[in-house]
Amino acid sequence: MFGPAEVFGDANWLRDGDPAYKVNIISACADRVVSNHLGTPVHTDRTYREYRGPIDTLLVAGCMGPRELHYEPGFLDWLRLQSTRARRFGSICTDHPRVAVDPDPIYIRDGSCYTSAGVTAGIDLCLALVEEDCGRPLALRVAQMMVVFLRRPGGQSQFSATLEAQTRESRPLGDLLAWLPDHLRHELSVDSLARRAAMSARNFARLFKQELGKTPGKHIEDLRLEAARRQLESTSRSADEIADACGLASAEVLRRMFRRRLQITPGQYRASFGQTRLH
Repeated sequence: MFGPAEVFGDANWLRDGDPAYKVNIISACADRVVSNHLGTPVHTDRTYREYRGPIDTLLVAGCMGPRELHYEPGFLDWLRLQSTRARRFGSICTDHPRVAVDPDPIYIRDGSCYTSAGVTAGIDLCLALVEEDCGRPLALRVAQMMVVFLRRPGGQSQFSATLEAQTRESRPLGDLLAWLPDHLRHELSVDSLARRAAMSARNFARLFKQELGKTPGKHIEDLRLEAARRQLESTSRSADEIADACGLASAEVLRRMFRRRLQITPGQYRASFGQTRLH
């Protein structure tokens, strides 16, 4: 709740002229004071029964699980009605059995419905809403004030290939998985990796797919894409330099990988993160 609310509050503070947003925190219960999973009381502006005004943007804050859900039976009817009346609606880290879940993007827009992957992704989502309403310059100023990136593409993956591999480091391939991210410029064919793991190529490929759910080639591409993204976000290196550092043959191979995997170019990706040099 607080991250998205901060985005809209900062937009008002930084905007010249009248505020663009009036943020109302609405309780789903009869009491204005509600608790969260940390046990901290949250003082809302009013209950859903008390709210009478129109709603432009309706966002539902998420929770840790069904045990943390607290609402009156009448709230769901109110929520359904308000969702049809609002210009747009959505949720921050909220799931439901009857929705189609795309596990990869950080946020999604489906018509007037917006949903995000989790707490920090909710900030990305709300920055996108501010950009829609007030333009990119204001959204960028809000992002800079909050020390977050404007803007991570909605289709950017939620997950880190490096972190995903670390969860398996105690398994038979643990040493190899830990070695890979720092050696992307090496020869990384299945045969060479199998030799490093002291296995036959066939057994290595089978075990790798079993352990990580993807082929060695796909995992290495994930690592190279992740490394290239970090370089674009945090350095002013050229595309050729980044491609070489990530073990890619050329800047053109880097560009094709970004277009195929993220549907944007490296230059467009870098533009979202404030670095300017890319040739």
